[in-house]
Amino acid sequence: MVAQREISAWRPRIPGVVEVFHAYYTEYAYPMHVHDAWTLLIVDAGAVRYDLDRHEHGTPHDTVSLLPPHVPHNGSPVGADGFRKRVLYLDLSRLDESLIGAAVDTPDLTDPVLRTRVGQLHTALAQPGDELEAASRLTLIGERLRDHLGPGPAVGPLRADRPLAHRLRELLDERLVEGVALDEAARLVHAHPAHLVRAFSGAFGIAPHQYLMSRRVDRARRLLLEGAKPAEVATAAGFYDQSHLTRHFKRLVGVSPGRYRSSSR
Repeated sequence: MVAQREISAWRPRIPGVVEVFHAYYTEYAYPMHVHDAWTLLIVDAGAVRYDLDRHEHGTPHDTVSLLPPHVPHNGSPVGADGFRKRVLYLDLSRLDESLIGAAVDTPDLTDPVLRTRVGQLHTALAQPGDELEAASRLTLIGERLRDHLGPGPAVGPLRADRPLAHRLRELLDERLVEGVALDEAARLVHAHPAHLVRAFSGAFGIAPHQYLMSRRVDRARRLLLEGAKPAEVATAAGFYDQSHLTRHFKRLVGVSPGRYRSSSR
């Protein structure tokens, strides 16, 4: 079997994410090394065997592995077919150094909900224009990781907070086209980002990023019916580009913007 190495790496515009790294390796083995960031790892095919703090660990398909900064580790494929992985490198603003010890003791987390959320985050990070979704998902992932590792920064009790949800909805309406980052929204309404996302979802039954995209698609529909071209509509409705508009438009309306426009009487 010929050794294969496929990689994709980028720095997204999401605070706290140092790098996104996707890779497929067959015979490559990592030597012992360290990172100055947290390594959040999921394996989509195959499995990885690694040593962390002189103890051997593995990454079955349904686990999430969290390797702490400054602690040496290596990595090698378990089988001949290698492994396909997706990695997020997170800085200490997302998880502080007090959690390193717990992560060394239990780096592999069997948590289907967390595994699903990490996969969803990777999908959002790969789509320019979906930064609010990515930041929201990352905030909830950080909260769940802290729950696994032990006491983290207090974020206050989870409770219904409709006034807060309404303040965020008003802000999203005001920033429909230009958008707003989650951290900025949290500062403007004086709330922790995780509590803000939960309060909005609890009050309205939809996540903030879903609400924003729904409103943008509504605006796009009106512009298309007025005769505007999809490329023009994408900019006017707050989408990153025409493909970004098309993806969300088809998901919510069922047809492409061009077909929707041509159906107008």
